[in-house]
Amino acid sequence: MRVIAYCRVSTTDQAENGISLEAQQGRMQAYAALYGLMIVEMIVDTESAKSLHRPGLQRALALLRAGEAEGLLIVRLDRLTRSIADWQDLIDAYFGERGGKQLLSVNDSIDTRTAAGRLVLNIITSISQWEREIVSERTREALRHKISRGERCGRIRFGFNLADDGVSLVENPGEQQALTLMRDLRAAGRTLREIAAELTRRNIPTKGGKVLWKHQTVAQILGRAA
Repeated sequence: MRVIAYCRVSTTDQAENGISLEAQQGRMQAYAALYGLMIVEMIVDTESAKSLHRPGLQRALALLRAGEAEGLLIVRLDRLTRSIADWQDLIDAYFGERGGKQLLSVNDSIDTRTAAGRLVLNIITSISQWEREIVSERTREALRHKISRGERCGRIRFGFNLADDGVSLVENPGEQQALTLMRDLRAAGRTLREIAAELTRRNIPTKGGKVLWKHQTVAQILGRAA
């Protein structure tokens, strides 16, 4: 079977995870030799997996669509993407029954030419997404806890100043009054644009010292203060 060998590597991957370009290429060449696969082209990307719109991946997918190869060979699943939504798109368009192409992952022992391989692929990607969501939830909870204790989290929020200890926040009286005004106007049914215009009319400065307010800034402040 003809396959496209796809590698993705970044500085972070090599530094933290030991995933070098040479290691990926070596593993795929050995796998292809073992299972009688013919590598049509070895394609490399040096971008993150945040999006499928990477030059190398798009070329690989284009070759699959053009019939230049019957399958895509990777070292492990996260070389393609870490997003369950992206995986579903790839499976629907390429590696499912409709697409008719095959996906082979060396480390994950996945071969979508079999029903078992397709089942394992769906299970692994679902678990990966669940793990990332759990981490995100824990991070949000930790940030909310710090905020509830009056500690700084990232940029200093509108309505507060950084205390002398460099960690805690203390209320900024003027900004607190502006925050109360925003809430009152919102409760009265005013739109975000109307609130921004009123703040500008009153020459109330933003956190950055500007006097021209944008409705996006109002939305962010009210969202954080909710």
